Amino acid sequence: MRLKLAKPHVHCARRHRAWALAIAALPAWADPPGPDAAEADAVVITATRTPQGLREVPAAIDALDARTLREMGPQVNLSESLQRVPGVSVLNRQNYAQDLQLSIRGFGARATFGVRGVRLYADGIPGTMPDGTGQSALFDLGSAQRIEVLRGPASALYGNAAGGVVQVFTEDGPPVPELGVGIAFGPDGFNRQHLRVAGETAPEGEPGALNYVLHASRFSTEGFREHSAARRAQLNGKLRWQLDARTTLTVVGAWLDMPGVQDPLGLPADAWRRDPRAVVPQAQRFNTRKDVFNGQLGAVFERALGDDTLRLMAYAGQRAVTQFQSIPPEAQTARHPGGVIDFERRYGGLDARYTWRTQLAERPLSLTAGVNLDGVWEDRRGFQNFVGAGGAETVGVKGALRRDEDNRARNADQYLLMQWQAAPTWSLDLGLRHSRVGFASRDHYITEGNGDDSGRMRFAALTPTAAVMWRASPDWHWYVAVGRSFETPTLAEVAYRSNLGTETGWNRDLRATAARHREVGWKARPARGWQWQLAAYTVDTDDEIAVAASVGGRATFQNVGRTERQGVETSVRWVGAASASGWSGYLALNWLDARFQDAFSSQGASGEQTVPAGRRLPGIPARQAYAELAWRPPASHWHTAIEWRHQGAIWANDINTARAPGASLWALRAGWRLPWQAGDTAWRWDALARIENLFDTRYAGSVIVNEGNGRFFEPAPGRGWLVQTTLTRSF
Repeated sequence: MRLKLAKPHVHCARRHRAWALAIAALPAWADPPGPDAAEADAVVITATRTPQGLREVPAAIDALDARTLREMGPQVNLSESLQRVPGVSVLNRQNYAQDLQLSIRGFGARATFGVRGVRLYADGIPGTMPDGTGQSALFDLGSAQRIEVLRGPASALYGNAAGGVVQVFTEDGPPVPELGVGIAFGPDGFNRQHLRVAGETAPEGEPGALNYVLHASRFSTEGFREHSAARRAQLNGKLRWQLDARTTLTVVGAWLDMPGVQDPLGLPADAWRRDPRAVVPQAQRFNTRKDVFNGQLGAVFERALGDDTLRLMAYAGQRAVTQFQSIPPEAQTARHPGGVIDFERRYGGLDARYTWRTQLAERPLSLTAGVNLDGVWEDRRGFQNFVGAGGAETVGVKGALRRDEDNRARNADQYLLMQWQAAPTWSLDLGLRHSRVGFASRDHYITEGNGDDSGRMRFAALTPTAAVMWRASPDWHWYVAVGRSFETPTLAEVAYRSNLGTETGWNRDLRATAARHREVGWKARPARGWQWQLAAYTVDTDDEIAVAASVGGRATFQNVGRTERQGVETSVRWVGAASASGWSGYLALNWLDARFQDAFSSQGASGEQTVPAGRRLPGIPARQAYAELAWRPPASHWHTAIEWRHQGAIWANDINTARAPGASLWALRAGWRLPWQAGDTAWRWDALARIENLFDTRYAGSVIVNEGNGRFFEPAPGRGWLVQTTLTRSF
């Protein structure tokens, strides 16, 4: 199957609202301050794969530093900190069996579990499989130095399902070795302990030097809702050897174990309003739960060759999942895969790239060429979630085998990036990526009434991007970017034909989604101590993938034609003094209008329905906002802040008949850092206290998109608290 990218089409006057809002937001031209403003630009690499200042990148990209990650929460979930980033929706399901609901500019919103449509990376190693599925739980935020979030056309250069990119970077060890231990407490049995060892054996850059970080943590909770307890043990490590003056080898490893995580399922609208902590009887009757294990190891070799750079990366990992669902026995007919999912995956990949730095027309030119190979090999089985028959079944246990297959997904990509400083105030960025993605399945469960469902599918796409930046002054940068992206269906989405009748086998009718991105943005320092970013964009897609039917615990998928996304993102940062102390503020706003442009039909528990053109895509809040006012007294070790977050209403189904209402939430935080010297030993004590949902607002934190039983809503906690403390000793 080949993906064909259609020519851009123009329709619907709503598109122009995004550009009108952006233009209206522009301030009058003024003589801006020089480069001595209070905050320097962060250095980011996700957009161009080479270090650049944040304002120099012609793309919408944000970076969250380690201090921000520590102050936003216990460093358990991405939802704690990514709520600050405009254009990103990260909804905490309060369900560790299903991961977060993460979407960027509406991409990934259809996921009912895991992450789709958004590429995940940890220290350059993919957390997203070749079919576009990923899990954010493997990210170890406790040892993270920063998180970079890339949106818009530039993300297409990461290949399949790159509606956006989230990359976590592990910290480097400090010059003086450290040992740290910490603990965090919260309501509903929340408890997290962690241990950190970090340092280096010789000064950075000296041949033979070893920089190391090892971070281990254990997290447990009884859960906000009934039947939502979870445990997570995690280990993350990074070793970087300076082989010689020009060569480094970095080895990173991650390990995750989540046994017996309970799944509370969703609630109908009346139930979550009446009792947000409740669960439907099916969750307890079937003891819905999941066991997850994941381990991976990767290595990155980098060598400077004059002004050029060679980078080689290889990784391998293993993931195992067993999940018990609440599918009733009567629904598990001859063609049903059963109510217990059991699979093991082995995955790995390679990435090799070379960066040339030269000149074109006596102006600086950088070229990066690379190849990327990834693969996942999966042994998947399905079992009935009951034993017995005739109304006397024992449910919530592993029963008879109903599915047995070997699945494979692989990609082979080539990419080329060019950055040219065409003039002192103009730069041009061009990118091109060619991708081939292949799926294959070998069916070993062939019985009467259940035929051979083996099959293969192939997709291919060419995704170009282009961006131009104009540096009107040292403090005012403007850019325009365009590009194309694609998203294949996942292995789970092609597993069943959209016809729930007599046919079995792969859904060979599914095509990849093709998208065309257009973006204009500004990055500025309009006054001393101020930083401002704004981006307006439109995205047109063809062959959007949506639910065809959701009946009897099985969802099937179809292409539903065109969709349109248009939005505006902006963030403003203010620092009241040139030092780290004093007042500071931050504001992020996001508006997104995402709609189906073609009508289509789907089937749910209540029968067939028609979704008219113009309905909003579900799972996407149209408006989001985050604001913060912080105070760090001069010559003091403490800090405090007040936070405000608004989450707009979220449609839960394609036909737009069920909706989670919007909510505005307040939070308070205060922290303390106390260093002291005891003889020859240096100590440091860090403490943090937070109050979440200060006014005890009742709201649905997330929705399960197109849930076939109408149990769409996942309630969020009321007022809560967190106390966290860490003691560190330097050697």
